Amino acid sequence: MQFDGARADGSRSRAASCTDFDELLREVKLGRPSAWDRCYRWLAPAVGGYLRLQGARDVDDLTSEVFLAVFRNVQTFTGTEANFRSWVFVIAHRRLQDERRRRSRKPPPDPIADFDEPADPGGDVEQAALRALATERVKQVCGWLAPDQREVLLLRILGDLTVEQVAEVVGKSPGAVKQLQRRGFEAVRRLLEKEGVPL
Repeated sequence: MQFDGARADGSRSRAASCTDFDELLREVKLGRPSAWDRCYRWLAPAVGGYLRLQGARDVDDLTSEVFLAVFRNVQTFTGTEANFRSWVFVIAHRRLQDERRRRSRKPPPDPIADFDEPADPGGDVEQAALRALATERVKQVCGWLAPDQREVLLLRILGDLTVEQVAEVVGKSPGAVKQLQRRGFEAVRRLLEKEGVPL
């Protein structure tokens, strides 16, 4: 079982894909721990990135909640690899909405520090600093977008979902998703041009 960027039609995907999805799904449904692990390693980075850039408080816990829901309900799933990705992101989107509702009902804790990325003892300090700067820059750019534009762009880019799949996740029409995507990319372009970054 491998994960790579190749699609069945020979094109390359932006996100990792599973070279034998049907076999992985069969093994996951049989409850094989190694299959659960491969499934998690395949999709958790994209789910975590989506949740992080959408402002989730505890990304690791929320990602775990998403995959617990996936694992609890996987027996009911039927479909293709693309359908599975979409299904996982629908669950992620719903868990994020649940977290936002919980947050609005109780006051936030006192901010001490933002510990999104744990330190890597013995790691390359220069690479860690560059990664932190890049992550902060992406968060900053995403912060300038309207929430619905940010959501659509993150699902399209990090989730590698089609317009139709994004529409299913956010509960909007494909036409509305295309408009939000266009407006979001236009907003990013204007922001970067204003800062003197050529596209």
